[in-house]
Amino acid sequence: MNLQKSQALYEQAIKIIPGGVNSPVRACKSVGCDPLFIEKADGCMIVDADGNRYIDYVGSWGPMILGHRHPSVQNAIARAMERGTSFGAPTDLEIQLAEMVVAAVPSMQRVRFVNSGTEATMSAIRLARGATGRDLIVKFEGCYHGHADTLLVDAGSGVATLGIPGSPGVPAGFAEKTISLPYNDMEQITTVMKARGSEIACVIVEPIGGNMGLVPPVAGFLQCLRDLTQETGSLLIFDEVITGFRVAMGGAQEMYDIMPDLTTLGKIIGGGMPVGAYGGSHEIMSHIAPDGPVYQAGTLSGNPLAMSAGIAMLQELSRPGFYDTLNQTAQRLEEGFRQTIYETGIPAQVGRVASILGLFFTKQAVHNLADAKTADLDMFSAYYAGMREQGIYLAPSQFESMFVSAAHKPEHIEHTIDAARAVLKTLT
Repeated sequence: MNLQKSQALYEQAIKIIPGGVNSPVRACKSVGCDPLFIEKADGCMIVDADGNRYIDYVGSWGPMILGHRHPSVQNAIARAMERGTSFGAPTDLEIQLAEMVVAAVPSMQRVRFVNSGTEATMSAIRLARGATGRDLIVKFEGCYHGHADTLLVDAGSGVATLGIPGSPGVPAGFAEKTISLPYNDMEQITTVMKARGSEIACVIVEPIGGNMGLVPPVAGFLQCLRDLTQETGSLLIFDEVITGFRVAMGGAQEMYDIMPDLTTLGKIIGGGMPVGAYGGSHEIMSHIAPDGPVYQAGTLSGNPLAMSAGIAMLQELSRPGFYDTLNQTAQRLEEGFRQTIYETGIPAQVGRVASILGLFFTKQAVHNLADAKTADLDMFSAYYAGMREQGIYLAPSQFESMFVSAAHKPEHIEHTIDAARAVLKTLT
């Protein structure tokens, strides 16, 4: 596969951009490759600078649930651009998207738009502290909630991929306000909440772990968090930046029938444009300025391009049968992966929740970050390189997930399964 143009662009980029990339995992360091520079995309296909075509399972890290360049989203952005790109003032589009989000997400009565998932989680935690008058927060190892200072302790995504325990530049005092516990460990969270619950402002969790690879909650874990936070007066925050509108119209909270106090969103509600959101009950959200004293602002928040794309996206997702069809496609891919693993005898675990999939090269079941770290990273690197050579574009990390879109058709899925079979045979 000719990658000369991507290589030349990378060599140019590293001279002026740290690591040559604007988000660390994109550098592909953990898999021993240089990054591909993408020229364009359409449907479930992306094309690199050298003209190589790939079936895409990154989907811009999740939001391209309809596929790239979906006509409804593209047309909505074009229409919005005719009105202007940014006003720094309210528009009717913000109201329309807010009404759609509130109607879909069970825990939300009011919503505030921001520009990224990091902004959403950072703001939700500030709100939780302001509303409760408490300082401590609880998070879970391997859950990634953006790169805000208090949230980089034992984080997932790029932090786990690069093996960074925290981050220089984060004051020790910030980390001291964060308690990090194993995901899916009900005993430890119960012990901590019984001992220090009166000091804890919130418990924040990915209801489905998607940043240490795909790690679903074990039975009873989310309900345990709900019960403990209600008993102690702490707030429960579901970080649904990945799962919101991905696993169901109402997100993971609809799927598992658990009502958090606050929810953070991103990815899909911008239709591929930069966006985030957080929301909850009227009472809790009344603490946010200008109604209350908890300050949060953003010049580009509610940007008309992002709002228009999000409206078009949610209209498409609300079509009857959308999720059934999408999940059936993902189920076929899961079945194919399981069959190829069985045929080759490779020690690996396949997981799927709705249209999110994960593959760990380990013998043991994966329920938390420690389990995920038993995976054979050298084998994953070889698998990644082999799949890329076969024209399959995956996230360049063992600790990330795969995303299936509505644009993936049976022929794309079967080609992917065949490619996985061919690559896994070389690894036996």
